[in-house]
This record gives sequence, structure tokens and C-alpha cells, in this order.
Amino acid sequence: MARVKRGNVARKRRNKILRLARGFRGGSGTLFRTANQRVMKALCNAYRDRRRRKRDFRRLWIARINAAARINGVSYSRLIGGLKKADVRLNRKMLAQLAVVDPGTFTNVVAAAKS
Repeated sequence: MARVKRGNVARKRRNKILRLARGFRGGSGTLFRTANQRVMKALCNAYRDRRRRKRDFRRLWIARINAAARINGVSYSRLIGGLKKADVRLNRKMLAQLAVVDPGTFTNVVAAAKS
């Protein structure tokens, strides 16, 4: 069997990992074996957190809406239930934005949900 020279393939494989590890501190960014471990971990975290980000933002929006709703004398669940009955189609992101940027308009939305 003929001998296989892997110089190019192996170097490209290592350089690909080291490129992904650029910016990591210490040996994690320069040594292939540790860089490989750190890159695998980083890619797992990135994959997981792309999904988690959506949950985290929804939690943040709900907390902001709840705080603003209680200032207007209604709980979060009553507000959302009232908005559904009043057929006001505002998502949580927009409600949270209203609560932070324009409290006057948010008060009008709460009034619509109460009636």
C-alpha cells in the first residue's frame, strides 16, 4: 500500500480549530489540544444559548410588563387576559417597549384591557 502524506490535511484541520479559538486566553487559544476542547465547548454553549436567548428575552419582557401593569393597578395575568378579550393584538416585546419608552400609551392599553 502506498504511503499517505497528511501534511496539508492535518495542518488545515488544526488551523481551522485555532482560527475558531482566536481570542481565547492562554493555551486555550494557542495549543491545539486545549484549543480543540475549548472550541467544542464554546460551540455547544453557543448552540444552547441561541435557544436560551429567546426564553431570556421573553422573561425580561414579562417582568417589565408586570412592573408597569402593577403601577397601573392591575396584575400581569389580568392585563394579558383583558387584552385577549379586548382583541388587542400586541406581543410582549411591543408591550414591554411601550412600558419603558411611552408609559402614557401603556396606560391607555391597560385601560383598554380593563374595560
